[in-house]
Amino acid sequence: MLDPIVSFITRIFEWIGRGFGWLIAVILWPFMQAGKWYTKRGWIVRGVVGLIVLAIIGAYGWFIYNTQHWAGFDRDYPISVVMAKGQSLAGEPVQAGSENTAVAAAAPQVSTADTTALSANGSQVAQAQAPQACRRSAIVDMSAFLVDFNVNQNAWISSMLLSKAGLFGIEWKNTPFLDNKAAFQLGINQVLRRTTTELVDSLGRVRGTSQIDQNLQDARTALAYPETAWYVGWSGPTRPTPALQREAIGKLQAFNVDLEKCKTNFDARADNLLTFVDRIAGDIGSTSDILRSRMESSNAGWFDPRADDRFWFAYGQLYAYYGILSATRADFSAIVNDRSIAQIYDRMIEQLRLSLDMTPWIISNGNESSAIFPSHLANMGFYLLRVRSNLVEIRSILDR
Repeated sequence: MLDPIVSFITRIFEWIGRGFGWLIAVILWPFMQAGKWYTKRGWIVRGVVGLIVLAIIGAYGWFIYNTQHWAGFDRDYPISVVMAKGQSLAGEPVQAGSENTAVAAAAPQVSTADTTALSANGSQVAQAQAPQACRRSAIVDMSAFLVDFNVNQNAWISSMLLSKAGLFGIEWKNTPFLDNKAAFQLGINQVLRRTTTELVDSLGRVRGTSQIDQNLQDARTALAYPETAWYVGWSGPTRPTPALQREAIGKLQAFNVDLEKCKTNFDARADNLLTFVDRIAGDIGSTSDILRSRMESSNAGWFDPRADDRFWFAYGQLYAYYGILSATRADFSAIVNDRSIAQIYDRMIEQLRLSLDMTPWIISNGNESSAIFPSHLANMGFYLLRVRSNLVEIRSILDR
């Protein structure tokens, strides 16, 4: 009685085997034809073609290595960048060598005297001097660190030639292969663009009416450069994205050097913190909506080729915001303590750190009720919304 069933199952496996055999034959056919052509050529042609093939294999090997090797990846990196929370505000005058500043050496600056005394012979004597140094910005330091992580410690994937070439003309983001690190880097860059915009528009100016700091403006412009630029574009020779981003590192560091010497401003006020937190909450909310849209458009589980880049883009944002918000805690430490938001702020930082523990090997976009195909996008969206709810609560407290 079981013979027909066994025969049916056997035929199914035979059909599956034939299907795989046909697929492999289709894939190998052009290579076999190329091999036949190659063996019939002269040694000069074979030598030239062989060198070209070796160069292509080597280039792809280098590209694959860079997409899989994540140098400097550390879930606890803010601890080494933000040395101490401190009790003062970024940009505040401090004494050189105090625990709340990272000033290595700063020459005393003499300011215009705000009070004068007229001596008997009519000469003016300055009664006040500028402080020895001002406290540098942890946000700016963290931004420079993250740019360095993206383009110096690692290769910038999106502008590599083979990343632009794709898989037989198909963009890597439309395949399940070799696009995770690129999406992760783009998530970090999205945070850096948001942060430098806020530095230029409000944090690096006094009440939004002073002159824009040119170093911050140049850093923002560099980070807003197209993310896929190579040495040659449609309009001719151009500069690759990593070159511009390396310039942004220098501009950010130059701003902090000027800030240490009290030559520029960092406006660490409660309303600026409120605005910054509100913009970050909006940015995270937008990403959670992107995840929701993908979940609604597909529930292919392990076989969704776009789920991985959505996941790793969001992961890159959380990774970067973990550092930026930790640095913000240091720059606005006095306000955080005075407004009694330290507890909720530290809880938010803890949740950001916990979200970074979710690093599945393969990303699945299955139905949320599925017992076989998990929904990693739903899990990531949960972490995003937890962080966003804390940001909204912090904003509400600051707005009172």
